[in-house]
Amino acid sequence: MIVLRPALDDMAESRRYFAAMHNDPIIDKAIRKVPDFPKPGILFYDLTSLLAAPAAFAYTVDRMEEIYANEPLDAVAAIEARGFLLAAPYALRRQIPLILLRKKGKLPGDVISREFTLEYGTDRIEVHREDVPSGGRILVVDDLIATGGTVEAACELIEEAGATVAGVFAVVALPFLDFNTKLRDRKITYLQEYNTE
Repeated sequence: MIVLRPALDDMAESRRYFAAMHNDPIIDKAIRKVPDFPKPGILFYDLTSLLAAPAAFAYTVDRMEEIYANEPLDAVAAIEARGFLLAAPYALRRQIPLILLRKKGKLPGDVISREFTLEYGTDRIEVHREDVPSGGRILVVDDLIATGGTVEAACELIEEAGATVAGVFAVVALPFLDFNTKLRDRKITYLQEYNTE
């Protein structure tokens, strides 16, 4: 476990970095880097260590509050599974509904679904249609944006349900995997980027 207790000066310094270059030293320090996972040659950015550090976790939700303080939002849509953990405290602080975007077969009600492409196949996410406020402005949240396929499928589901995607938030983004191609029409915000695998 990484124990992180940032001082106020560190947080102010982090905000200056973020404004300039998507490089947040507090977030970077909290993320475990695992070489050769899930296969040789891959450097895995593990956000479970950030969630295990209460100060870093709280700081992340604080940043979300700052970024979207003046953004009118009607709900937050969280992508399974770590997106749930980030979106839930934020939605609670904002006092707005939390919408769960789940893997196929996990929701019992009337769902709409969208298939998306992964590196080695396809997957599907679903949402309860009734949970999405028609005409509402929705923030889509995930932990990490890689190729952008999951996020774009989530955005399309929200729009199919009759709402508007106000933006996409992630803690980490990997621009070298070219997510901007899939998400070029989306307003994307993230705190930390990594440009190598």
